[in-house]
Amino acid sequence: MTPGFSIGPLDDLPAVLSLNAAHVAETSHLDEAALRALADQAFLATTITTPEGLAAFLIALDQDARYASPNFRWFQARYPRFVYVDRIVTAPAQRGRGLARALYGDLFARAAAAGHDRVACEVNRVPPNPGSDAFHAALGFEEVGTAQIHGGAKTVRYLLRGAVR
Repeated sequence: MTPGFSIGPLDDLPAVLSLNAAHVAETSHLDEAALRALADQAFLATTITTPEGLAAFLIALDQDARYASPNFRWFQARYPRFVYVDRIVTAPAQRGRGLARALYGDLFARAAAAGHDRVACEVNRVPPNPGSDAFHAALGFEEVGTAQIHGGAKTVRYLLRGAVR
């Protein structure tokens, strides 16, 4: 955990929706109903809040979730057991403070405690997201596949990491 910050539950839906909307190109659109559906079945849905407001959030699902995302389904078709990071977002003013790393550290510990040996995610290749590529590589994620989605509007890299390292 990053000094001066604590990880808590994802309970301020308007703030999460606002932060997500500011990063829809890197993630995807969410409305309140979709966010509630994700949070209700999440393996983990957490936030970091500062006095200025929501600083970062993470939503992860396990292999048993009912989720129509083509990215989630790609992993579901290939791996019998995993935790999938649907989205992790850090507010621009809070970047570089270790918040995303803290959220992932918490996720890795909880995934390992639950017996998961794989944590999965995807990162956009087109449009490119070099910051996320570098961040996930530094955490030990490795590419296990690629796909074009949304009628070819996006190309994603599928990444996998062992939960315990």
